[in-house]
Amino acid sequence: MASWKNLIRFIAEEDGQEHLGDVDANQFPDVGVAIHDGLKVTAKVVNGTVFDGTVTDQTLTVNRLLSPISQPDVPIIRCLGLNYRDHAHEAKMPIPNEPVLFVKPRTSLTGPHPAKIVVPKAVQDGTSDYEAELTIIIGKTGKDIPKEKALDYVLGYTAGNDVSSRKSQFQNSQWSYSKGFDTAAPVGPVIVREGALDPHALAIKAIYNGQTVQDSNTKEMIFSVQETVAFLSRGTTLEKGTLIMTGTPPGIGAMREPKIILGDGDDIRVYIQGIGTLINKVHYEK
Repeated sequence: MASWKNLIRFIAEEDGQEHLGDVDANQFPDVGVAIHDGLKVTAKVVNGTVFDGTVTDQTLTVNRLLSPISQPDVPIIRCLGLNYRDHAHEAKMPIPNEPVLFVKPRTSLTGPHPAKIVVPKAVQDGTSDYEAELTIIIGKTGKDIPKEKALDYVLGYTAGNDVSSRKSQFQNSQWSYSKGFDTAAPVGPVIVREGALDPHALAIKAIYNGQTVQDSNTKEMIFSVQETVAFLSRGTTLEKGTLIMTGTPPGIGAMREPKIILGDGDDIRVYIQGIGTLINKVHYEK
């Protein structure tokens, strides 16, 4: 079992190498903001992998923050749509009886600042959108997992942004293309170990160019973490390293009046209580 509590993946100032690290949440309660603001963030080096790493006494300084889990460790990104009661109300849609599902490829994965959300030329159509989402990381492989044992399979939680091209989304009954572009799944800044917080009682916000545009709480989720893990594993092997984006609260750009569009150079942030702030700039591919 891993011994870390607040895991980051980073390039160290001291040696220019990639490391895993355990951050002191009392000293650095929001690693994403601290790094963005140029503060010196340190972490205890974690030996091993994200799944079994042990914390050492060696301390290194963060030069560049990476996604807390790397693409090779992520087999797939599973996603829920319409999983917040207040968002269903906003969309004037009934509460679903079962989770609404889609997938993103692992090539969508990227990290927090300085990583950017790159909008490809194919979808620079004025409909790029954000979705603040609590994201689950699966820590061990399982199938037909009972709800009462589901948390045994959860490694931890991070913040995610389900970046979407709404025009492409509404042109197709399947959402994977419109939500599966490279860098369309930024996550971070840390993974908080399961058991260190209550995933069903967390403030969650999206902040667009300094304006709070989504403001809710994970208690509004229709399907709990346990229900989601159990459902996704029914007859299906849920592999270690799978990311599960658990849906978004109200306030997405497409539902606002006037609409909000992710433009070139915009700043979009996802804040989740106890996890911190995932910060990304938007860049339009030339």
